[in-house]
Amino acid sequence: MYSLDSVTPTICELMEVAYPKGASAKPITKLISEAQKLGEGPVRKALLYAPDAIGEWLYQANIEEFKPVIKLAPVEIEIQSIYPSKTPVCYGSMFTGMQPIEHGITKPDRRVLTVDTLFDTLERSGYKVAIVATTRSSIDILFKERKIDYYSEPYDDEVNSRVLEALKNHDYDVIVVYNQEYDDGIHSTTPTSEKSMKGFRNHLKSFVELSNAFNQKYKHEKRCIAFLPDHGAHLDSDTGKGTHGTDMPEDMDVRHFWGVYEGE
Repeated sequence: MYSLDSVTPTICELMEVAYPKGASAKPITKLISEAQKLGEGPVRKALLYAPDAIGEWLYQANIEEFKPVIKLAPVEIEIQSIYPSKTPVCYGSMFTGMQPIEHGITKPDRRVLTVDTLFDTLERSGYKVAIVATTRSSIDILFKERKIDYYSEPYDDEVNSRVLEALKNHDYDVIVVYNQEYDDGIHSTTPTSEKSMKGFRNHLKSFVELSNAFNQKYKHEKRCIAFLPDHGAHLDSDTGKGTHGTDMPEDMDVRHFWGVYEGE
């Protein structure tokens, strides 16, 4: 089973750029093979959708609802999260190709990463990158101070509207999108409450909407889309609310979905 830190080397292989300095993870060979089936040349455009706290158990309990996601991104990869399974630790690994001890975020600590990242190596290779996230979220903070474009929005709806606007009016090579409604729901209620499940379903719908817009915009380009949750969640018996951060399967097991397309 691959780990979250395999995402960065996979993107690097698909887009034919050097790994970040210090990256130690291996790429997901299945994705590389899928891209090679489409012919020579790198993937030119990527949409990376990062919904917070969508674990494998949630997928298994709601497989039917994932069908629109799978239609767009049919390559399924079982992934182990990073311990401790906290958002800044996880996304630190996902977008550096490093373990926490290597990139320096070993606890829930929102600060700018000083190590080399996926976004640094993409920028050095001439790719134009945008990160669109809720204000003061981990992804909004961790990767600042780089030569990429940042859009910090009040909440998920504004984030997604900004992505659609960017697809209409700009030409980015890589767009990272972060949504957090499900994670907010589990922390204030439970992982399967009505509030949490509304957020979960909104993430599925948002991925489909953004992916369709992305595919339409770049239908002539070799491209990829990915649904990339960071960790899962479980019910804390002491508080009666959802949480995460442990090494139990509910927190650590996630599933990523990828789609690789050739240009028309």
